[in-house]
Amino acid sequence: MPNTVMPRVPLAAMSPSIAAAFHRCVEKTGDGTIIEVMAHQPDIMRWYFEEFYGGIFYNRLTGMRVDVRSKELLRIKLSKQHGCQLCNRSNTLDALAAGITQEMIDAIHTPDAPVWDEKDRAVIALADEMTLQNMDGHLSADLHARLRAHYDDGQIVELGFVAAILTGIAKWIFTFDIVDREEVCPIGKPVG
Repeated sequence: MPNTVMPRVPLAAMSPSIAAAFHRCVEKTGDGTIIEVMAHQPDIMRWYFEEFYGGIFYNRLTGMRVDVRSKELLRIKLSKQHGCQLCNRSNTLDALAAGITQEMIDAIHTPDAPVWDEKDRAVIALADEMTLQNMDGHLSADLHARLRAHYDDGQIVELGFVAAILTGIAKWIFTFDIVDREEVCPIGKPVG
């Protein structure tokens, strides 16, 4: 169980929509700490789940053109690399629902595995550049060309933006200690 210093908003004090999000989170992942903390700022929580996820990630916002499967692949690669237990529980279910197989998830750190096609390998390579562990991340001409074979430049920006939001959120949830870390997590547990 996460050990955040942030006070948790009690379920009885949550709005009906936030309480529903809390129950969905607990049902899906076994832990609702992230919702209990985000409930302190309902507008940010609404933006994150409705505007970012609903609008940008799941393409309800006009102009979003990257297929959801590609975004799910990007997200599962980032969360497996970052080591967020809650994220990995949730993102695995969503990746499977989007058509990414368990065999692919098991091979997420092996981009040359035969389960991947060149489009998938390009997305995985972008995730490797965007991960918390890669402070020297760079969109090289080679990676741009690999992505450009499958996406136009607007879609590449969309993928990069999604990765940036997810990576920034990962930093926040680890810093605020509102999720459990897996062994691979690059951010150590707080001392004291």
